[in-house]
Amino acid sequence: MTIGVLALQGDFDLHRKALARIGHESVEVRLPRQLEQVGGLIMPGGESTTLLKLLDEWDFVPALEKFHAAGKPIFGTCAGLILLAREVESPTQPSLGLIDITAERNAYGRQKESFETEGEADLGQGPQPIKMVFIRAPRIRRMGPAVTPLVMHQGECVMARQGTVLVAAFHPELTDDQTVHRYFASMVRQAAG
Repeated sequence: MTIGVLALQGDFDLHRKALARIGHESVEVRLPRQLEQVGGLIMPGGESTTLLKLLDEWDFVPALEKFHAAGKPIFGTCAGLILLAREVESPTQPSLGLIDITAERNAYGRQKESFETEGEADLGQGPQPIKMVFIRAPRIRRMGPAVTPLVMHQGECVMARQGTVLVAAFHPELTDDQTVHRYFASMVRQAAG
């Protein structure tokens, strides 16, 4: 199944290159009707308030809600995490509410405080190291009981899943580590049956 990458703003091209490295087909999604042609969707980093305005302007929200209701996987990184969260703090803003977490915007600092590090992922094959890049990253402040933490950094969850929704506070597309994109591609394959 083809994976769509929301191409309204942000680092969508790097996600497509990461998917190409693992041999998975992808397309840019710029219009709501294009969601019908993909089995999963990546919502990349960028600026969450700008992305919200663009989603509203292009009437994406009903299409995204329908996509989610159909059981198709969605993966949000950085700003994508913020858009998918049930609650957003610092400051509060609307979101899609598709994963039961509270996200705090820019919680790891401004652009100059960006950093690269390693964390520990547990994606079903036992703990393994994972490379991560944090850029003006949000923090997961609360997780509901149905949310599973998947990647930890200094005792905090930085990647989580609830059903077909996956979120990461970091940018997996900025490293050569294929772990996260492989995991999401497997979610898309499973959802397709």
